[in-house]
Amino acid sequence: MPAGAIAKPGQALKGIIKAPGDKSISHRAIILGALAEGETHVTGLLRGADIMSTIGAMRALGAKVAENDDGSFTVTGCGSAGLKSPKGQVDCGNAGTGVRLIMGAASAYPIKAEFTGDESLRSRPMARVLDPLREMGIEAASAKGDRLPATLTSSGTLKPLDFTPPHASAQVKSAILLAGLRTDGTTTVRETRLSRDHTENMLRAFGAEVSARPKDEGQVVSITGPVNLVGTRVNVPGDPSSAAFPIVAALIIPGSDICIENVMMNPTRTGLLETLAEMGGDIRADNFRKSGGEVIADLHVRHSNLRGVNVPSKRAPSMIDEYPILAIAAAFAKGDTIMEGIEELRVKESDRIMATVELLRRNGVDVSESADGMRVKGGGAPVGGGKVTTYHDHRIAMSALVLGLAAQRPVEIDDAAMIATSFPSFFSLMETLGANIELAG
Repeated sequence: MPAGAIAKPGQALKGIIKAPGDKSISHRAIILGALAEGETHVTGLLRGADIMSTIGAMRALGAKVAENDDGSFTVTGCGSAGLKSPKGQVDCGNAGTGVRLIMGAASAYPIKAEFTGDESLRSRPMARVLDPLREMGIEAASAKGDRLPATLTSSGTLKPLDFTPPHASAQVKSAILLAGLRTDGTTTVRETRLSRDHTENMLRAFGAEVSARPKDEGQVVSITGPVNLVGTRVNVPGDPSSAAFPIVAALIIPGSDICIENVMMNPTRTGLLETLAEMGGDIRADNFRKSGGEVIADLHVRHSNLRGVNVPSKRAPSMIDEYPILAIAAAFAKGDTIMEGIEELRVKESDRIMATVELLRRNGVDVSESADGMRVKGGGAPVGGGKVTTYHDHRIAMSALVLGLAAQRPVEIDDAAMIATSFPSFFSLMETLGANIELAG
């Protein structure tokens, strides 16, 4: 039986913690390091299960990744020799970002590789990446509905692509740009809405020239191949998606006053902070500096009386992973919070709209669901007392536990194991702040 956990209302949160390494940056540091010539040294890497899966995948494709005595990692890239066909399946575990980016990177080389993952990852759609890669020249045989396992066969001589994704997706954009590294010509992605730009930033750090020019509410991103990446040093900044959980916990638990250090402030990732500020959240950022090509800051958060807001749909790409925990904040706010344009949540580790709505209802919150969003009616601390089905989704699990810290009664989750995929230090950091969360058999 999986081990669950239970969060109980208790004392105010106090103290200082450091945000764990950003998952998006960690994936990209390993993948680009594996493609580069020479060594890449990575400090602050997130030691989550998803990142370990990406490390295993890049090893299977021919790169060397070693952990050093000081906790840093050294990646010895394949360089001009390129990635190699693996001996067996490339198992990406639960890492949706990992598998989509790796399939793009692998497509640039003469290769045949079968990609798979755990039950959750095998249920997630891959057509959004496989279709443009097919346009570039790969062959891909996949399970029904373009799901994993998928076998990619590439000649290593791909055609440049000019592509407009139907939805804002950093994963799709990144896969196409990585596939374009070895093409003879310019590969372009035309975004109608901005998505995370971590791949572009890191490609530049590895010596690539990437152009990005604004257009309407989006941008046009291009890379001209062939490109030879060169190993570098990457200091991974703190993950704003992980910091979201102690941030919201401090906002909704009376008397709380905490500081979270080392949080990345990339504008494509700060949508939740903007929304919480509009709701009246007392969040102050200071000590701005740069790390790994990204701006980071320390965040000071205090308990606040929140109010409901209408979250603009155009903000969704900058906070797509944070809607479950935003819904928890909304449950404690005065009035309605409306979240629309978030249909992407239905194809994450779980159907996160459905799972979040179910989480809230089981704990006495008035919430309604639509095809592309939800409306949360707040007003005082929810009753709590429910047992939440996590659907093997780490963000649903952590959101439910944060709710339990401020609800009238404890909240239990059925499975806590998957939290390690993105935030392995969640329990210890929350305990440091004074949170009352216990693992249950």
